[in-house]
Amino acid sequence: MKFLSLFAGIFSFGTSLFAAESPVGKVQQVAPGVYFHQGDIEKSGHCNHGWIVFKDYVLVVDANFPSGALEIIPKIRKTTDKPIKFVFDTHHHGDHAYGNKVFADAGATVVAHAGVLASMKEFETGAFGGKPGRWEFAAKGRADVRESKLHPPTLLFDKKKVFEDGQRRVELVHLGVAHTKGDGFAWLPKEKILFTGDACVNGPFNYVGDGDTAQWVKTLELAQKLGAETICPAHGPVGTQQVLVDQIAYFKAIRAEVAKLAGKTPEEAKAAAPAIRETLLKNAQIQRYVGQFLDAQVEKIFAEITGVTPKEKEGK
Repeated sequence: MKFLSLFAGIFSFGTSLFAAESPVGKVQQVAPGVYFHQGDIEKSGHCNHGWIVFKDYVLVVDANFPSGALEIIPKIRKTTDKPIKFVFDTHHHGDHAYGNKVFADAGATVVAHAGVLASMKEFETGAFGGKPGRWEFAAKGRADVRESKLHPPTLLFDKKKVFEDGQRRVELVHLGVAHTKGDGFAWLPKEKILFTGDACVNGPFNYVGDGDTAQWVKTLELAQKLGAETICPAHGPVGTQQVLVDQIAYFKAIRAEVAKLAGKTPEEAKAAAPAIRETLLKNAQIQRYVGQFLDAQVEKIFAEITGVTPKEKEGK
């Protein structure tokens, strides 16, 4: 349940986590017919949105929490009168998928990588016959979740799903494990715009509990080969391809520091986190990624590298 304790603040309104780095809540047109909206993670736990206008419909990137979905739909309506036909869950976490029902009620089909549905069944709710999950936890602190229902994606893909109308092309692609097992990217090859979900963020927002940082780096390096010039992250401001470069550099740097702890105990690795924090903060390229999740990142990466967790150690 570590994810729940780490994200408890995000699942509640009014929790201050990170200072806004750029204007939040304003619609930005990053290319003709392509929009980006930075969510208010500090006040509402909202992720960023993107939407792409086709000739006859709109494709939205990430459903957000229900309150985020309700906030963004009127803003989308101000940019186009085309119907919202699809919403793409970049992964299964609540701030990206819990608003699915709002979009479905508005006539949209929810599309995602097959791993998103699998992870929902495993982690998000007892509605599939298992024990209560993160949805039930979130409902205790968020009225918008409590008053809604989890709506799983119904249009699934494995490697790629293409939307094309002769003028616009969007490729939804799965490049491997990153932030989760089911991460998807929305790639616009003509405009060279990449919507990354939480696989790439622009600030101290990297939750690593459901991913694998070694594979994460490889997945981001594959994303880099697409040649994107504009990166639209799921948290933090929009940026150039440098955002992707910096995200990769951060994971490589923290993994290198944690690797030096091989042979130590998990407790010793945990104790080394403050020193690792100071080292990373000296690197101007990646210092913006250093935040309150760093201790958990050190613990998770140590387990990845050594195969030893605190619980396993105690049982020996």
